[in-house]
Amino acid sequence: MAEIPLPDDLGERFTRLTEVIGALRERCPWTRALTHESLLEYLVEETYELVEAVEGGTAAPGRAAELRGELGDVLLQVLLHARLQQEAGSFTVADVIDSLTAKMIRRNPHVFRPDGSLRESSEESGIAAIEQAWDEAKKAETPNRTSPFEGIPAGLPALLLAAKTLSRAGRAGRAGRQLPQASNVEFTDENGLGDALFSLVRRASEQGLDAETALRAAVRRYTDEDAGT
Repeated sequence: MAEIPLPDDLGERFTRLTEVIGALRERCPWTRALTHESLLEYLVEETYELVEAVEGGTAAPGRAAELRGELGDVLLQVLLHARLQQEAGSFTVADVIDSLTAKMIRRNPHVFRPDGSLRESSEESGIAAIEQAWDEAKKAETPNRTSPFEGIPAGLPALLLAAKTLSRAGRAGRAGRQLPQASNVEFTDENGLGDALFSLVRRASEQGLDAETALRAAVRRYTDEDAGT
């Protein structure tokens, strides 16, 4: 399937969308009552609906339409949060876009020069080198951070939190404390891993244990020992 080119009036369409959001804030009592805090529920819900749409497959025309709708719902959340800050006199969605554009250029030096122009070389960098450059750019942006685990949202689902933590540790060259081996089983695919995890959660539930809480506690012990606390 050929790539669809972006329309020439993309900027006008985006501007129209922001105008619609502004009109809703001014004229719709429900939308006007929204706050950053009250929006969080919808942000989480819409994000999970997007995840579900992706996991359901995106190749079929009907599934692609569903994905398009879910992306729009997530975009709405971004625009509403930005609108609230615009009304507070802090920043606008244009500042969000500019900041993101600058970050993507800054963190991908294998594609862009510092001025934002594309590099002429067509040689592809290895994934490890790209990740290293990304991490170095993040360190330069946040020099006060001393731990590779800073910035990982504590509210992530436990499995995602654990995976993110271990990934950060590996990329930072920190092995951390040794963890007990739960099993000697080798997984050949994600189906086998999923069945094993589900079985472990079921066993925990049968014993009155909360797998989510237990895994979060294990991640905290891991990161606390790395930090020397």
